[in-house]
Amino acid sequence: MEKQSPLFVFGEEIPWTPVGEGVNRKILGYGPDLMMVSVTFKKGSIGYVHKHPHRQVSYVTSGSFEVNIGGEKKIQKTGDCYYLPADVEHGVVALEDSSLIDVFTPVREDFLK
Repeated sequence: MEKQSPLFVFGEEIPWTPVGEGVNRKILGYGPDLMMVSVTFKKGSIGYVHKHPHRQVSYVTSGSFEVNIGGEKKIQKTGDCYYLPADVEHGVVALEDSSLIDVFTPVREDFLK
C-alpha cells in the first residue's frame, strides 16, 4: 500500500472503480490519517448499511439521497453534508443520479488494496 497520494491529484487521470450496482468510486488525495473519495450513484443505487472504525464526513455534490444514520433517515440534496462518528451504521439510497465526496480519518486502507 502506498502511504500517501501524490501531492497534486488530477481527477481525470484516476479511473472509476465499480463498487456496487450503479455505484462507482474514485480515490483522490490521501495520507496515513486522511482520505478523500468521490462516489457516483445511478438513480436507485444503494450504499448498503454498514459501519467502520473511521470517522467520515460526506458532502452531496449533486443530486439527492435518502441518508440513514443509526436508523434515522433524512433526505439530503446538493450542498448538504453529514458526519459519521466511528462504528455508527449508515447507508444511502440515490433518489436520482447523484454524487458524494467522502472524507475519512484515518485513511481507508481497505480501499487501497
